[in-house]
Order: sequence, then C-alpha cells, then structure tokens
Amino acid sequence: MPAETYQFSPTADRLNDLRRAFGCYGTGVTVITTNTSRGPLGITANSFSSVSLDPALILWSPAISSRRHDAFATAKSFCVHVLGAHQLDLARHFSTEGEDFDAFDWSHGPSGAPCLSGCLAEFHCDTHAVHPAGDHSVIIGEVRQVVQHGATEPGLLFERGAFGRFVAQE
Repeated sequence: MPAETYQFSPTADRLNDLRRAFGCYGTGVTVITTNTSRGPLGITANSFSSVSLDPALILWSPAISSRRHDAFATAKSFCVHVLGAHQLDLARHFSTEGEDFDAFDWSHGPSGAPCLSGCLAEFHCDTHAVHPAGDHSVIIGEVRQVVQHGATEPGLLFERGAFGRFVAQE
C-alpha cells in the first residue's frame, strides 16, 4: 500500500507541517559553544554544514527567538562540537540549558570558546559573517583549528524528532 502524500504551501498556518517535512532530512547533531561576559554558553544545533574548503568555512543557523541567539550572533569566536552517538545527554542538556557546564568535562579552546571533551570532532572558528535569514540567522565561521577524535565511532543523528545513529546498509 503506498504511503500518504501531502502537498501544501508553506504558509503561516502550515508551520507544523513544514517542520515535519524538514524533519524527514536526517542531520548530525552538534553543540556550539562560545565564551560570554557571563561565562561559557552552549546550544544544541543540527543546522550545521560545511560551506567551503578554501577558505575553510562552516555555517549554522540559530533561531532569532532563542535567548542565546544574540550572544552567538555577536561572538567573535565559537566552537562546533560534532557529537557521537554516546553523547545524547550533551545534546539534550544544551537544547534547553546554555550556561550550565558543571556536569561536563570541558576546557577553554584555542580561541577561548569552551571545548567539550569526548566529541567526534571540534571546529574552532572565528565569526566570518552573520546574515539574517527569516526567523533565523546564518552564522558563517572561518575554521581556525580542527580536532578529530573517534574516527570509527558513530555520530549522533536527528531525524523526525528523534535521536539515533547511522547503520550502514550492506
């Protein structure tokens, strides 16, 4: 039996439908950190993507409605942490709490941004540009240093509102 098909225009009254459609595209999960005048700040994001190899650029997109948006949009530097499948606790914590780093092992990275231990990869970035984009901002970072750990460990993924891991097809 064929699956149901939905077709709609992305109008204000169909935002939940649009969110569900976007959720069909599985993504990796990151925690992005910066240092503020109040101390370390973190946020979970799945809007991370590479942009360019030369120069090395990445992007991510925080919601303007987030209490943490302005701190990241004005930060001089930040660190993107690619989470492993074993780091669901980090993803959940920083999706709701940005300033509490007490439960996690971390240190200051090369640019001063908090560096969380045990992640698959870290991208230490200087802010290259910030662009308004609807109800989000697109923050482009110039990668200054990369650290990669656990080359064989699976990453934490997010799809259709659930966390999981990649399983290769044979």
